[in-house]
Amino acid sequence: MARDKVDVAKRMVDAYNLRDVDSAFAELVTPDFEWYPAIARAFHGGVYRGREGVERFLADTSENWEELQIIAGEFRDLGDRVLVLGRMKGRGKRSGAPIDQPFATILDFRGDRVSRFRGYHDRAEGLRVAGLSE
Repeated sequence: MARDKVDVAKRMVDAYNLRDVDSAFAELVTPDFEWYPAIARAFHGGVYRGREGVERFLADTSENWEELQIIAGEFRDLGDRVLVLGRMKGRGKRSGAPIDQPFATILDFRGDRVSRFRGYHDRAEGLRVAGLSE
């Protein structure tokens, strides 16, 4: 029985916020999962691939951020993708400076698992990439 993609997307956001790589790879993502985080793309266009890549991203994140969370406000089922709209909240590790900004994520599915995560710091950009408008 196929799993509801919005439910998988909610669990994916929870796994990210908990830094639960084991659950993500056991239940939620494909082995060749690709992560295009908005923060990494903003600096160097980075992509993180597979479990090793996700673990590297999380290590990079913990090196620079005291906390960094996705606060999901809306999930839109787009068939083979789910659009997540919300906010990115956190605090820099060295500066202590807070961030609270709009955030959009497109989760691409292969079957009932996430194969790609693309994050955007701009809600309008996330909507545009998903083929939607406000």
